[in-house]
Amino acid sequence: MRRAYVRYLVAIAAMLPVAAFAATLKVGDQQLQTRGILEASGQLKDVPYRIEWFNFPAAQPLGEALNAGAIDVGGLGDAPLIFAYSAGAKIRAVSATRSTPVDLAIVVPANSPIRSAADLKGRRIATTRGSIGHYLAVSTLERANIKLTDVTLSYMQPVDAQAALVSGDVDAWATWDPYVALSEARQHARSIANGVGVSSGLSFEAATDTAIRDKHAELADFLRRVAAGQRWALSHPDEVAAIQSRVTGLPVDVLKTVYQRAQLHPVQIDDAVIAEQQRTADLYLRADVIKTRIDVAPSFDKQFSSTAP
Repeated sequence: MRRAYVRYLVAIAAMLPVAAFAATLKVGDQQLQTRGILEASGQLKDVPYRIEWFNFPAAQPLGEALNAGAIDVGGLGDAPLIFAYSAGAKIRAVSATRSTPVDLAIVVPANSPIRSAADLKGRRIATTRGSIGHYLAVSTLERANIKLTDVTLSYMQPVDAQAALVSGDVDAWATWDPYVALSEARQHARSIANGVGVSSGLSFEAATDTAIRDKHAELADFLRRVAAGQRWALSHPDEVAAIQSRVTGLPVDVLKTVYQRAQLHPVQIDDAVIAEQQRTADLYLRADVIKTRIDVAPSFDKQFSSTAP
């Protein structure tokens, strides 16, 4: 009878949904922005697998964690994805979003004599290496016909960069929201250039090759939830800001500014998106940030793109 009972249990287990035995999905986040949107929109209810969250201050350490296999998936801007991929990371962009790139800016202290990009010549600019802020600095200088040798780029993480700007150790800071909004609201920093016209506004969820292969169902479900949360957040900035504030400790007013001006929304990974990413990579090559030209097409996986409208 015991053997029959065991066979019965095995048969029942075989009929249970695969999700009942789903693996843990390790998700990297920046300033808990993705988690905040998912919690506010209710997309973290009834998840049929476990999500383990890892929070990072910027894209560079998140990309390193992806490369090391410490996380399965995480959000990266367009430039950090290129930086990670050019360094040999075994990752692919599996979903895409676009925002209005006013959320990407070069900020200076309120009393700074710097008024425009042309005034950056000879100045010290803080940014995080390989970040979208780094890309903004490079592209803004190129547009202003200022050589990289005519400025000093100081690479540091956002917390250190903010302190350096306040103390006067650097003259400007190329960064992104929520850091831009926080500096504007609390230190009264001024934006002297932003990403409009120079940045695609693209960002991605990138996953490791291993996660794409071994956690396909969990990854596809997670990406659908992220896309749904982003679409919901477009018309609910107050609710998102309130939840995000409780999760991160950042001020509600700052977070409301972040969501209202970004207008972040999911988009399909298509040939146009890949072409925009190639132009970003080519600029990095011209600026000698990467040493050899790369074809970005293999850094995308389109099979999950149905998560976008």
